[in-house]
Amino acid sequence: MGDYFNPGNQMMQESLNSEIYVDKSMLIAAVNKHIATRQKYLCVSRPRRFGKSMAMNMLAAYYSMGCDSHEQFRGLKISSEASYPEHLNKHHVIRINMQEYLTFASTMEELIANLTEDLLYEMLEEYHDLKYRKKDNLIQVMKDMYRQTKVQFIILIDEWDCIFREYREDKKAQEKYLDFLRAWLKDQEYAGLVYMTGILPIKKYGTHSALNMFTEYSMTDPKELAPYFGFTEAEVQALCQEYHRDFAELKAWYDGYCLRYMKNGQEQSYDMYNPKAVTESMYSGECNTYWNRTETYEALKIYIQMNYAGLKDDVIAILAGKAVKINIGTFGNDMTTFQSKDDILTLLIHLGYLSYDAADKTVRIPNKEVSIEYVNAISTMHWPEVSKAIQASETLLAALWAGDGDTVAAGVDSAHEEISILKYNDENSLSCTIGMAFYSAREYYQFIREMPAGKGFADIVLLPLQFHADKPAILIELKWDEEADTAIRQIHEKRYEGALQGYEGNILLAGISYDKAAKKHSCIIEKLE
Repeated sequence: MGDYFNPGNQMMQESLNSEIYVDKSMLIAAVNKHIATRQKYLCVSRPRRFGKSMAMNMLAAYYSMGCDSHEQFRGLKISSEASYPEHLNKHHVIRINMQEYLTFASTMEELIANLTEDLLYEMLEEYHDLKYRKKDNLIQVMKDMYRQTKVQFIILIDEWDCIFREYREDKKAQEKYLDFLRAWLKDQEYAGLVYMTGILPIKKYGTHSALNMFTEYSMTDPKELAPYFGFTEAEVQALCQEYHRDFAELKAWYDGYCLRYMKNGQEQSYDMYNPKAVTESMYSGECNTYWNRTETYEALKIYIQMNYAGLKDDVIAILAGKAVKINIGTFGNDMTTFQSKDDILTLLIHLGYLSYDAADKTVRIPNKEVSIEYVNAISTMHWPEVSKAIQASETLLAALWAGDGDTVAAGVDSAHEEISILKYNDENSLSCTIGMAFYSAREYYQFIREMPAGKGFADIVLLPLQFHADKPAILIELKWDEEADTAIRQIHEKRYEGALQGYEGNILLAGISYDKAAKKHSCIIEKLE
C-alpha cells in the first residue's frame, strides 16, 4: 500500500465514519462501463465542495489492489450490481492530487519531476522483482509492469486543472503540463481507465488538442454522471426528515442547479444541491452561507466587473431574477482568455455562481446562498446604484404589504432612475426593474415569472415560502403605457388568482404601469381574503 500507487482505503473509511454519509456508490457502476474501452478517458468538472474528491477516494478504495474493501462496500448500493465483484480491488491504482504537487514546485519542470519520482519510487519498491528497461522512465516502467502482471492501471487525478488557475498567464507552462499528460495517458495499453476531476473543463488550445481523447462531464453537459455529484432532492428530503429541518427552507437556500442529461433516450433533469452547505446546515440547525466560506466573494467580484459590452446589464438582470441567454460555445475553458460577456458568464457556471439551463440556453443565480455572494461583491464595487436599489427594496416590500400604491410607485421610479443602464422600452424591461425593486422579496417568496393562470399568464407571482407562510401571496400584472387599473381588471377578467388555487392565505393584487410620456410609474393594490 502506497501514498500514490495502490493506495489504501482510509480516506473512504473517514467518509463512512462521518455522521452524514450519502451513498453515491452507483458512480462505480457508471464508471465500470468505460474500463478498457475507447471511452476510458473521463473528465468530471464541478465547482468546489460538490463531492469530487470524496468520489475519487471511493473509486480508489474500490479499484486499488493495495487494500481489501469488501467490508466497506458491503451494504452500499453498488454491492448489488453485476459489475461489482469484477473490479473490486483488482487494479493497479494511481491516485494523485495535482494541487499537492503544485504547492511544492516552483516550476512546471519541477512539478513533473517530483510527481514522476514519487510514482517510480513506490512502483519499484512494490514490484522490485520485475524486469525494467528504463527504471527512470515512468511510461516505460508502467509498460513493463503491465506486460508482466497483465493488470491495467486505473489512474485517478484530482484537481487536474489547478495549473490553469495558478499559472493563468504562463502559456508555456500550461502546454508543457498538457504535453506531459498526453504522453503519459493517451493511447497507452496500461491505462484501463483515466478519471480526472477539476473545476474547469479541458483547456482549448486551438490546434493544440493535447487531451482530445477525454469525454467531459461538466456543469453545462453533465451526461449520465449528473446524479453522482452534489445531493439529489430526495437525498436532501431524507436528511431534513432525519434532522427535523424545513425542506422548503433548504431548497430556497441551496437548490437551483438544474442539470439536464439523456438516459435511455429520454431527457432527465436533476436538481443538484450544494452538499457542503446542506451538511453544515444539518449540523448547525440553521441555513447560512457555508459553501462560500471556502472562497471569498472577491473571486466573483473580479469577473462581474470586467469591462465587456453588456456584462453589467446581464448581471443586473440576473440579480433581478431574470434568466439571461448566453452562448457557452466560445469559452476557452480557462480564466484569462475572454472574448465577450458570454465567456465570463460561462466561467461563472463552472465556478458555481450561475446555474445553466441547457433547454433554453439561459443562466440565472441558483439560490439564496449564491445571491448573497453577489450582493456582497457588488457592495464593494463601483455600482452604488445597484446597492442603493437593493437596500431600498425592503422598504418597498413593506409598502406593498401595507397596500400603499403611491409609495410603491415612487420606489419603482427610484429603482428605474438608479439603474438607468437598463434599456427601458417594454414590459420585459419593466419586469427587470420590478425584480430589482423587490429584490428583498426573495427572503420570503418564490419569485415566479409568466406563471400559467386562469386564461393567460400572470406576469409575476410571489408565492410565500413555507417558512414564511404568514406573508400574503402577491400577483403582479405589468402594463406599458397603460393605466394601472387596466392591469387590475386583467387579473380579475382572466382569473389569474386561479394560479393560487388551494392557497389558503391572503392574496394581494398589484397593477403596476409605466407612462413613457411622463416617465412615471403608477401602482394600484387590492387585497383578496
